[in-house]
Amino acid sequence: MANSESLANVGLIGLAVMGKNLALNIADHGFGIAVYNRTGSVTQEFIRENPSTPGKLTGCETLEQFIAAIKQPRVIIILVKAGPAVEAVVDQLLSAGLAKDDIVVDAGNSNWNDTIRREKQYADRLKFFGSGVSGGELGARFGPSLMPGGDPASWKHLQPIWEAIAAKVDPVNGRPIAGAAPGKPVSGGIPCTAYIGPNGAGHYVKMVHNGIEYIDMQLISEAYYLLRHLLGLSPDALADIFHDWNQGKLDSYLIEITADILRQRDPAKPRKYLVDSILDAAGQKGTGKWTAGNALDMGIPANSIAEAVFARCMSAIKDERVAASKKLKGPKAAAVKGAKAMIEAIRQALYCSKICAYAQGFQLMREAQKEYQWKLDFGSIAGMWRGGCIIRAQFLQKITEAYQKDANLVNLLMDPYFRKEILAGQEQWRQVVALAAKNGIPAPAFMSALAYFDSYRAAVLPANLIQAQRDYFGAHTYERVDQPRGKFFHVDWPQADRPQLEV
Repeated sequence: MANSESLANVGLIGLAVMGKNLALNIADHGFGIAVYNRTGSVTQEFIRENPSTPGKLTGCETLEQFIAAIKQPRVIIILVKAGPAVEAVVDQLLSAGLAKDDIVVDAGNSNWNDTIRREKQYADRLKFFGSGVSGGELGARFGPSLMPGGDPASWKHLQPIWEAIAAKVDPVNGRPIAGAAPGKPVSGGIPCTAYIGPNGAGHYVKMVHNGIEYIDMQLISEAYYLLRHLLGLSPDALADIFHDWNQGKLDSYLIEITADILRQRDPAKPRKYLVDSILDAAGQKGTGKWTAGNALDMGIPANSIAEAVFARCMSAIKDERVAASKKLKGPKAAAVKGAKAMIEAIRQALYCSKICAYAQGFQLMREAQKEYQWKLDFGSIAGMWRGGCIIRAQFLQKITEAYQKDANLVNLLMDPYFRKEILAGQEQWRQVVALAAKNGIPAPAFMSALAYFDSYRAAVLPANLIQAQRDYFGAHTYERVDQPRGKFFHVDWPQADRPQLEV
C-alpha cells in the first residue's frame, strides 16, 4: 500500500485541452495530482511532456490505479463532454472502488438540472458536486473563474484547491492581477471563486454567465457593424476605436480581443484583414439556448439574451439570407457625418445596452433562487466574474458594489450608479437605434435592450388590451385598475353594458 505522503491531493479525468491545462494549473500550485484518460497514450504523452512541476503529476493507466493514487476522502475532477458521458465516468469510478465519502466534481458545461438529479442519484454512494469553469484554455491554465455548487461539506475539501488555482483580482480596484506563468502562479489578491449554493447552483450560474456572454458578444458585433456601415471605417481604424474604448468604462476582455481581432491580417491574403475573410455564420454549443429557455420557463424578460441566441440562429441560415438579399430590398446605408460624435454615440449605446443585458441576467438568477430554494450572493457572483472568465470586465466591479450596498436590489437599473449612467446615455442610444432602423442595418441586441429599458420604466403597458382579448375569446379573466391585485373579473363580450362577474 502506498505511503499516504506520496499520494496525490486530487485526481483529474479527461485530458483534452481544458483538462490538461487545469491539471497543470493545479500542479503549479503545489498540489499532487493523479491524471487519467480513457486513451492511455494521451496520459503517457502528457506526463512525458511535463516532467517538472511544483506538484507531482502521476499518470494512471487504469481507474483502479487512479483511485489508489489519491488521498482519502478523494477529490476527483471530471472534465468530459456534458451529458451521458458524465454518468458513464462516475459509474466506472464506482465500479473501480470509489468510496461513499469521495467527492466527484463535474467541471464540464453540464445542465444544472442534471447536476441536481445526479447529486440525489449518487447520494448514498459518493458526494457529487458541480462547478462551472470559465476562461477557455488560457483561463484553465493560468487562472479561471470557478463557480462551485454542491454539498457545503464537500466544498471545504475543494476550497483550498479552487481558491489557489482561480484567477485573482486586486482587492482595491477589482482588476485582474496579471503575470501568471508556468510554475509561477499569481499570489495574493481575491480569488475569482466562492461557494455559490447547493446542488446545481454552480452550473446554473455558469449557464447565466454564458447567456450574458452571448449578448455581450452580439452587442460588440453590432457596434462594429454600425461603425463599419455608417462611417465606412477600415478594420484597422475600428481596432483603434475598440482599443480606446477598452481604456474606459467598457474595459473588458471581449473589447480587448475585438481590437486584436480587427488588426489581424489574413495569413492567406496578407493585404486583407482576417475579419473580412471569416464567414458570417456563428456557431453555438447550447448554453445560451438554455438561458433563454429557462427565462421563458420562469417568466423573466431576458429578451436581449434571447435575441442574441436568435441572432446566431439567423446568421446560421447564410444561404437563405443571400437569396433573400437579392429580392428583399431595404434602404441603402448612408454615410453619416460627424464621425467623432457618432463613435461616442455608439459607445454610449453599447454601454447602456450592456447594463440592460446584465440586469436581465441577474434578474433571472434572482428568480432562480426562489425556484430552486437557493440563496445567491449576487455581489460575490459578480466578483468571481471580474477575472478569469470570458465576460471579465471592470464593469463587474460596479455590479459588486451595487449589491454590497443593497443585497436586495431588485434590478441593476435601480442602482444609483447604473441609473445615472443609463439616463445620461439614453439620448445617444436612441439616436443609434433610430439610425440603424432608418438605414436598414440589423441591430437586434441594441433594439431589444432599449425595448427592455423602455418597458421596465413604463408604469403602463398595452397588456390591458391583451387581457381583454384573452377574456373575449377564452374567458381567461382580467384584473381591474380600481380593484386590489388578485381579484379577477369576467364580462360576456361583446356587449359592453353587461355586468362584470367577479371570479
